[in-house]
Amino acid sequence: MEERVLSVLRTVFKDNTIDATCSQKNCAAWDSMNHLNLVVELEIEFGVSLEPEEIARMVDYTAVCEILKAKGIC
Repeated sequence: MEERVLSVLRTVFKDNTIDATCSQKNCAAWDSMNHLNLVVELEIEFGVSLEPEEIARMVDYTAVCEILKAKGIC
């Protein structure tokens, strides 16, 4: 699952160098519009529906993985 998340991040942010340290603080492409694009792509990739509270907590790669794991995605 982690590689799939990284793949989505790399695609949405158009940066093949993104790794597990990616966050809103160190990724210039992670702006409000791309945050919404990320949510849509994650929902499509993993077949889940993300709640507003979950979307707000998605501030870095680790948080994204934790939220998906809590939804039963392994």
